[in-house]
Amino acid sequence: MFIQTEATPNPATLKFLPGRIVMGSGTLDLRDADDAVRSPLAQRLFGVSGVSGVFLGSDFITVTKSDGEWPHLKPAILGAIMEHFMSGAPVLAENSAADLEDEGEFFAPEDVQTVETIKDLLETRIRPAVAGDGGDITFRGYRDGTVYLVMKGACSGCPSSTATLKHGIQNLLRHFLPEVREVEAV
Repeated sequence: MFIQTEATPNPATLKFLPGRIVMGSGTLDLRDADDAVRSPLAQRLFGVSGVSGVFLGSDFITVTKSDGEWPHLKPAILGAIMEHFMSGAPVLAENSAADLEDEGEFFAPEDVQTVETIKDLLETRIRPAVAGDGGDITFRGYRDGTVYLVMKGACSGCPSSTATLKHGIQNLLRHFLPEVREVEAV
């Protein structure tokens, strides 16, 4: 098994590409070892000293470090990923599910058309680009011209995430939807 790695815009996060499907649908963002009970793969990764976050995407895994240097952490992380896939264990624990994207959404009933357009733009133009950097952005809500988004994986805590939100995503949404005034991370 050959696992590729890619740098992300977030220096504390590295993207791992195992060359196979990781999550058949949805994503899973785990911020601590207690959350890792949802995934045997994440449990192995949190077992590596210095790992503080694991994000499981469609065909990639991003790992966030709290301390240590990548040249020292990377071999242990590669080993944990390889051991997991070679063992045949599932990525998700039984009775566990991927993160639901519409969980906790909020918007006024009269804004349903605007929200549908926002979600379509997120799905077709924004999420594929963000996944390329090892992260994900999902819709959380819309109120009074403000779009609220959740940043996951490499995007969470990334130094350039504010620029991505304000200059990239906000400008794109404003271009297609003049009623959108700003974009905020939650």
